[in-house]
Amino acid sequence: MAFTDRTDAGRRLAERLGHLRNANVVVLGLPRGGVPVAAEVARALDAPLDVIVVRKLGMPFQPELAMGAVGEGGALVVNERVVRRVRLGEVVFTDAEKRERAEVERRALRLRGDRPRLPLGGRTALVVDDGIATGSTARVACQVVRAHGAARVVLAAPVCSPETARVLRGEVDELVCLETPGSFFAVGQHYTDFRSTSDNEVRALLEQAARRLRTTAAAPPRSPR
Repeated sequence: MAFTDRTDAGRRLAERLGHLRNANVVVLGLPRGGVPVAAEVARALDAPLDVIVVRKLGMPFQPELAMGAVGEGGALVVNERVVRRVRLGEVVFTDAEKRERAEVERRALRLRGDRPRLPLGGRTALVVDDGIATGSTARVACQVVRAHGAARVVLAAPVCSPETARVLRGEVDELVCLETPGSFFAVGQHYTDFRSTSDNEVRALLEQAARRLRTTAAAPPRSPR
């Protein structure tokens, strides 16, 4: 299955996520490419849309190995196995955490502006990306939303590496992928138009979603027939 662009992918993905309508769900797009997909899902589910901004805490001299992750609101995930194995000093960990927290806050402010982060406590967090290759960022995002108090975590993407999908299914409450092709090499190969998403586009999509919910909330209830 080839997707025309992220909007097309989001509409198709939304068709598979209809069971989450009225499930107290918050749709969270992984910036930046996941947000246009998530926007279509949020619209179809009549759910709020937000971004989930996370940063991995990479090991010194081996940044691809995560010793943990941070998210907004003080969320912290520690990979105890890695930390114990390398006998990481507290100062090294603290310095990395401080540095990445600053980056999280900077990116969140750039994307969301002065709007507050949507609360996740007791809700279903639906994490959406435009595709999943290694799954490292998606995995961290799901861990962070649990740290934010989400009662249930659903991870969804139009396309995912089959090997990664097998691993992720054991780490989330539900994984929804339209395609897990055996010939998976990169997310972009499954899109006709895979141009980069800008910060301005993300901000516009978040504002449109917020405006939609305000309009819905202000509309008078329909009278029974």
